[in-house]
Amino acid sequence: MTRGMGEMAESQLAAVPRDFDSLRAHIIERQEQMPKRLAQVAAFALANPDDIAFGTAASIASAADVQPSTLVRLAHHLGYAGFSDLQTIFRGRLRERTSSYEERLISLEQSEAGGADAAVLNGFLTAAMQSLSRLSQQLPAESFSRAVDILGKAETIYLLGKRRSYPLVAHMSYAFSKLGIRHQLIASPNGVDQESIQFATPRDAALAISFSPYAPETIRHAEAMQASRTPVVALTDSPFSPLARAADCWFEVSEADFSGFRSISASMALCMALPVAIAEKRRHKKTAKQKME
Repeated sequence: MTRGMGEMAESQLAAVPRDFDSLRAHIIERQEQMPKRLAQVAAFALANPDDIAFGTAASIASAADVQPSTLVRLAHHLGYAGFSDLQTIFRGRLRERTSSYEERLISLEQSEAGGADAAVLNGFLTAAMQSLSRLSQQLPAESFSRAVDILGKAETIYLLGKRRSYPLVAHMSYAFSKLGIRHQLIASPNGVDQESIQFATPRDAALAISFSPYAPETIRHAEAMQASRTPVVALTDSPFSPLARAADCWFEVSEADFSGFRSISASMALCMALPVAIAEKRRHKKTAKQKME
C-alpha cells in the first residue's frame, strides 16, 4: 500500500511542467481556480521570473507582498514537492537564456563583425526578431479582428499609455491623424488626463497599453473607462495583468529582452497594423453604404 502511494506521488511530480513555457501555460489554465493570494504570487512570478530564480523565499515573499508560506502553498497547488522544486523551473529558464546569449556573443567575437558595439546591436536585433516570431505564432486572428471591430466602430478612440508604452500610443496618434480617425491621446503635460477621459461614452473606445511593472495611471484610466461602459482594448504581457481584467478584448505580447532591456518590436508591429486595419474597415463600410444608397 505504501509503495503504491509512493509510486503515485512520483508519477504526479513527474507530470508537472518541467520547463518555463509549460509552467506558464499551466498557471494560466488554472488561474481562475486559484485562491486570491496564490493568484497574486503566480502573477508576480510570471511578471518577474528573474526575481523568482535569484531570490530567497523571504525576499520573494516580501516583493510579492505575501507570507513565505504562500510560496510553498503555490508550489503544492501546482503539483510541485515544494517551493525549491518550483524555483528550479525559473532557474532553468535563466540558464537557457544566459547560455543562448553567451553563445551569441562568442559567435560575434569570432566573426568579422566582432566587437562590443556589434554585439549589442546584434543582441537587440535578435530580441526583436524573437518577439516578432513569437507574436506571429501566438496572436489569435480572431482577437485582432475583434479589436479592429471594437475600435473601428468608435466615435473617438482614447489612447492610454505611459512610460515604455508611450512611444506606442504616440505612433498610433500619428497614424490615426494621417488616416483621419478621431482620437484622443491621454498624455497631457498639464495633468488633466483624468478630466479628459470623463468625456468618453459607450460610443467611444479606448486602447490601453502597459507592461510589467504596470503604470498605475494607465490602469486607473482603463478601469474608469470600464466603469463608464466604454469598450477597452488592451495590449499587455500577462493574463494576470490588471489591464486584462479591465478589457473587453486584450492581446498578450511577450517581448524578448537583451541584457535586461526589453524590445517593443512586436508591440510596435501590432500598433502599426491596428490603425491601418481600422481605416480599411471603415473605408469598406463607407463604400458598402454608398452602394446601397
